[in-house]
Amino acid sequence: MQHKWKVLTIVSVAIFMGSLDLFIVNVAFPDIAAEFGGASLSDLSWVLNAFAIVFAALLVPSGRMADRFGRKRFFVGGLVTFIVGSTLCGLAPSLEALVAARVIQAAGVAAMAPTSLALLLPQFEPAERPTAIAVWSAAGGIAAAVGPPLGGLLVTLDWRLIFFVNIPVGLIALWFAVRTLDEARDESATELPDLFGTALLITSVTALSLGLVRSNDWGWTGTATLASFAVSAITATLFVRRSSRHSSPVLDLDLFKVRSYAMANVASLFFYAAFSAGLLVMVLFLTQVWGESELTAGLWLATGPAFAAIASVPSGKLGARVGQGYVAATGSFLFALATGIFALRVTTTPEPLTVMTPSWILGGIGVGMVLPTITGTVAAALPPARFATGSAVMTTARQVGAVIGIALLIPVLGTPDPADPIPAFMNAWLLIIGLMLVASVAGLLFGKVSQNAEIAPSEVLAHEVAIAPAIVVEPEPEPVHA
Repeated sequence: MQHKWKVLTIVSVAIFMGSLDLFIVNVAFPDIAAEFGGASLSDLSWVLNAFAIVFAALLVPSGRMADRFGRKRFFVGGLVTFIVGSTLCGLAPSLEALVAARVIQAAGVAAMAPTSLALLLPQFEPAERPTAIAVWSAAGGIAAAVGPPLGGLLVTLDWRLIFFVNIPVGLIALWFAVRTLDEARDESATELPDLFGTALLITSVTALSLGLVRSNDWGWTGTATLASFAVSAITATLFVRRSSRHSSPVLDLDLFKVRSYAMANVASLFFYAAFSAGLLVMVLFLTQVWGESELTAGLWLATGPAFAAIASVPSGKLGARVGQGYVAATGSFLFALATGIFALRVTTTPEPLTVMTPSWILGGIGVGMVLPTITGTVAAALPPARFATGSAVMTTARQVGAVIGIALLIPVLGTPDPADPIPAFMNAWLLIIGLMLVASVAGLLFGKVSQNAEIAPSEVLAHEVAIAPAIVVEPEPEPVHA
């Protein structure tokens, strides 16, 4: 196997693990709640949101640290951290301990995610990158397909197994990563990332999420709710101002001067807000309203992600040909349409085959159209030297979107009436449709992106000439043959 395909396989396994963890955890919510004294949905939401917030805040700093100290080193270190976090999640004696262990997991994934794409893209010629990105994205889609049924199966034994399953997969990936990946670093990266800016971002997103999640308990005009929103707004403002002035900011505002890249981030934020809320609300509906077991719910949920994985590779190629934004906009609209069809047809009578599956497959195809095409804008809109930072910022937007989506879902869904739960879930589905339509409009606005089309050719040439000598690649020594 050629070296570049080995690299693609290794980094795709890392993405597979992160995605698998997300989908398995959703399915396990009912059992985790039962384990920890009937924890409320708002309390359980921090199992997801703590992960997403820390992941979002550490992505760019991790990417910059990797540029300075070595991308392979950070990828391997992130993999080790993720394995340790997964072990602690499985051993957690309380909900608080589980949330803390999820933070450790998030730190590991934050080190792997930006470095995975940075290690991958230089291995491929520009014409090959859409295919490489599509395969990289498809790994997440495959994990999404495997996650629900695997999670349902493991939960029937013990919910803690959903975290322990990461250990053997991670150890195998670690062994191959150490032996195969080439070290690469940026010799010009001499500054440490803005840690105070990172703290501001964590504070802002956490305060916003807290205010939304607790709004039903505190009241929308309650002092605690308004204080949370005020803290979020103040720290967000300080974060943006600091990012505009710091020499090594968490958020590189210059990237957003590229319109297509900026709109792709907007599309990503709203898409993941809707997608994250949609996945969780479907798990809750299947288990609480239709009364399905976690295993059965996982099997039904697997159909959508399976079709997302199938659609991702051709969608990545189609996006490069006709326009990444147009394909992403169509995919977002399909997900909104699928949600609407399901909402109009569903009743409290379980009809997974005739009512859920067709809509879930249609939505899965939509997801498969969005993921590789939005990611593809990083390679298309930015010069190679900005791949690591650009992909990290976009993944940050995804995770912030996921936090916002879950946080919005909690007050919108509220506590469904056991006698008539459909109206509460209808509110949740309307929220998801609205968020997806915004993502679709954002996709239309960035349309087709040509390679570095929105950066002046002279600027690209000057920038790449300036950084080319600074990128040091340290290949593994070749074996000597007699």
